[in-house]
Parts: sequence; structure tokens; C-alpha cells
Amino acid sequence: MAEFSMEDVIAEAEMEMLEKVEKFKRELMSLRTGRANPQLLDNVYVEYYGSKVPLKQVAAISIPEPRTIEVRTWDAGAVDAVEEALRKMDFGSSPSRNSGVIRINLPPMTEDQRKKMVKVVHSMGEDSRVQMRNVRRDALEKVKKAQKAGEVSEDDQKRNEEAVQKLTDANVKTVDEIVAAKEKDLLTI
Repeated sequence: MAEFSMEDVIAEAEMEMLEKVEKFKRELMSLRTGRANPQLLDNVYVEYYGSKVPLKQVAAISIPEPRTIEVRTWDAGAVDAVEEALRKMDFGSSPSRNSGVIRINLPPMTEDQRKKMVKVVHSMGEDSRVQMRNVRRDALEKVKKAQKAGEVSEDDQKRNEEAVQKLTDANVKTVDEIVAAKEKDLLTI
């Protein structure tokens, strides 16, 4: 029974770490890299019939060209609200409207902007690594408590601690790889 609970502790830590990695990936998708990406608009909310709704619920978002985002509202009455919400975003250019279609042309990023974004990515990566270490700390505390309570032997404690560390190392490595890929993406013109 005790070994099963240690497996649960490790499985729980693994799930938490995987969730942190996925969250980190989603956060990076909303960063501007110089190319158009529908995820840039994930945080845009539109005032629609008295409530704030995500842009995706009132419009289709497409990328007709590498630096152009096209937004087509499904309801003609929502075009003004969508355009207003998009004007509040800082894309470096104003959205232009042609009947029910709103286009956003993204200007190329300057070298300084790219370097600043790389710093942001590194900072986000470090935050993610800290979250991994916090999950590791919590899992190791549970393993130590189980050993003190006599639920697991010292050998099992060491084995479980090693398993938690391997899990942490693997997930931190994944975050590092994601950061490196995003940095390469940002610095490629």
C-alpha cells in the first residue's frame, strides 16, 4: 500500500510538471515574433451584447500572408466592437477595415525589439523552471514524511527522491529546449 502512494506522489508531480510546461508553451504562443500568428489574439476580448467574450467566439482569424492577420466577424453588428478591441492592442500598426474584414499588418520587428523579446522569453523560462523546482520540493517533502512515518524504507526513499529528480531534470530540459527554439525564432529575420 505504501509503495502505491509513493507512485501516486511521483505521478502527481509528473502531471503538475507537464501542466506547467504546457502553460509555458501557451504563454509563449501569445508573444509576437515578427510573423503573424492567430495566438497573438488569444487575449483579446470583445464587448458583445453586454458581455466580454473572447475574440475567437465572434470572429474567424486567419493568416493570409506571413505578416498579416485577418479577422472576419460572423455577426456584422460586432465589427465595430472587434475593431475597437483590436485598436487597443499594440501591434505597431492600426487595424484596417474593409466591410466585415479587419486586417492587421504587423511591421517587422527591430533588432532592439527582438533582443527585448528574447529577454522576456528567458525570464518566462526561468519562472517555469522555478515552478518545476517548487513541484519537486513538494514531492520530496511527501517522500520524506512517508519515510519518517515508517511507510517506506530508506532505500525506497532514496529511489523515490531519484525518480522525482529525474522527472524534474527532464522537464527543466524541455523548458530549456523550448526557450532555445523560441530565441532562435525571434532572432531569425
